[in-house]
Amino acid sequence: MFRCSCSISSGRAGRNLGSSSIALPRNRCSFSTAWCHWVGGIGYCSLGYSNSRGLGAVASSRPRMAVGRCPPLRYGCGFGAAGVGFGYRGFGYGVGGVSRQCTIIPIAINKQLFQPLRLELDPNVQTVKNQEKEQIKTLNNQFASFIDKVRFLEQQNKVLETKWSFLQGQNHSKNTITPMLDAYIGSLKKQLEALGSNRAHTQSPSAQGYPWVCSLTNFLLPSPMRLQDVDDVFLNKAELEAKVGSLKEEAELLRKIYKEETHQLQAQISATSAVIKVNRSQDLDLGGIAADARAQYEGIARKSRAEAQAWYEKTKTKAAELTRKVQRLNGEVKSIKDQCTKLEAAMANAEQRGETSIRNAKQKLSELEDALQQTKADLSWQLRKYQELMNVKLALDVEIVTYRKLLEGEESR
Repeated sequence: MFRCSCSISSGRAGRNLGSSSIALPRNRCSFSTAWCHWVGGIGYCSLGYSNSRGLGAVASSRPRMAVGRCPPLRYGCGFGAAGVGFGYRGFGYGVGGVSRQCTIIPIAINKQLFQPLRLELDPNVQTVKNQEKEQIKTLNNQFASFIDKVRFLEQQNKVLETKWSFLQGQNHSKNTITPMLDAYIGSLKKQLEALGSNRAHTQSPSAQGYPWVCSLTNFLLPSPMRLQDVDDVFLNKAELEAKVGSLKEEAELLRKIYKEETHQLQAQISATSAVIKVNRSQDLDLGGIAADARAQYEGIARKSRAEAQAWYEKTKTKAAELTRKVQRLNGEVKSIKDQCTKLEAAMANAEQRGETSIRNAKQKLSELEDALQQTKADLSWQLRKYQELMNVKLALDVEIVTYRKLLEGEESR
């Protein structure tokens, strides 16, 4: 039988304070340790070893030998069932039989060792994870809103492009007024040229009579009233000359009309073979005929002038309206271009912010994945440590139970 024992002794009179032993088969081995107290000193008292074979012992005598050192003590001792011992200054030797029965101190087992380990994790970890999830959801929602805004801006851009093409088509369709305006401007230029030629024609007599006017002015220069009278006479002369010219034209026109009518009447007379003798004594009222024709032509001229003036005013109003409309359309086109530029800048800014948000989200996601992997590694390491501690605990529990059974078997002996 193999036996191991552990005892604690005091240096005072060799009194045994407590011991514990475990009995195993066939061999026996014992050792003892003691802490001594003497005059305020603590030292190691003894260390003993004994070995005995149960079959070879005589009368159940178990030899024991103890050797120890305790500098503060003055003596050492050994004891057994029947034996002697001596010691001096902490050294002792003894031989004897079986020692007396020692009082066994019960072993206290800490019940907390049977409880599972509690891995105290940071309570804020779950909160941080929830916050990160919420942030990721918020970023996803923002990215979705950015995509919706970009699509909406693209739709608006397409609508504006359609409007722009429609306005350009309207402008092309309304360019037909340009030939009309060009024709009207050409007619006005022709009228202006005619007026210029008439003015040159009217100024030519005054240029011819300019020396006579100058001489008359020099003659009448001392008298202002006479000078004014000369101006009035000159103006009246010019008006009369103009009237004479117009009357000459009207008379020429009336002569042509008379000749035409006479020619028609002669043709009718020759067709009917009728000879008519013209009463040469009958005088034609040429003045009345000229006045009537002049009145008719003046009425026609006034009517034509009024119609031309009305058409001119109407055309001028239309041209002004078209000009205002063109200016308004140009302003709208300019504002649409500015809006398109702003929308393109907003789209570029939104795309840049979206790319930045995606990049930041991916970076944060990678950081979170790295942290998750690190946390998993730490958790696995802690689980391995926990498993090792549980194995050590089980081994200690087995040893404790084994020691308890040995002690109970020793007590039963």
